[in-house]
Amino acid sequence: MNQLDRPFFLALDFATREERQQCLARFADMPLDVKVGMALFYQVGPTMISELKTSGHRIFLDLKLHDIPNTVGQTMKVLASLGVDVVNVHAAGGKKMMEAAREGLEAGTPSGQSRPKIIAVTQLTSTDEIMLEKELLLRDPLPSVVQSYAQLAQESGLDGVVCSAEEVPLIHEACGQSFLTVTPGIRRLVDEKGDQRRVVTPERARSLGSWAIVVGRSVTKAVDPLVVYQEMKRDWEGSRENE
Repeated sequence: MNQLDRPFFLALDFATREERQQCLARFADMPLDVKVGMALFYQVGPTMISELKTSGHRIFLDLKLHDIPNTVGQTMKVLASLGVDVVNVHAAGGKKMMEAAREGLEAGTPSGQSRPKIIAVTQLTSTDEIMLEKELLLRDPLPSVVQSYAQLAQESGLDGVVCSAEEVPLIHEACGQSFLTVTPGIRRLVDEKGDQRRVVTPERARSLGSWAIVVGRSVTKAVDPLVVYQEMKRDWEGSRENE
């Protein structure tokens, strides 16, 4: 997985192995880029990661680690052995924690293999300016906070960040075009926003320069997930413009 890839991560935000299998059965044997979150990983664990890899799926393991540097480093050393493609931490954990995470990944990656990409969550897409100021007690504007966290992640040797697509231009301005930007909060115009605040369409994410998008409920809660997936993927890739 490199800068030239443009992953469309399907979020497998399910609590059980059975729900995950039912969802993926809609896609037959199609290799996918998938995001595995905390609920599914904590329920099923590494065995499920092995099953997904055997089926040809690329995996973004979305555990958002945030702890003292030693704990995060040791955890990343273990996660590196699973063969996932992308992992993440919270940038709010600070530079030493992020450096320890990268070092743990490098130490745990089997010889002859490339370590997983490591990215940092800047601010969740459920965060807005009011929450930032009143609850998190951060006084700077949200875009400024996100840009600063991205720069800190880059200084720590990380490959990129998780952010809103609307913040991608600011991050590329500060960190360069090769710094990876993974953007959740992707919805079609007809979809409900749910608990997300900073949302965009796949087309908008592409135009803003996102490296990868994460799509969950728009697809997994659809009457026909495969049809919606194919529609959104064409929009993400720009192929519908040529139809």
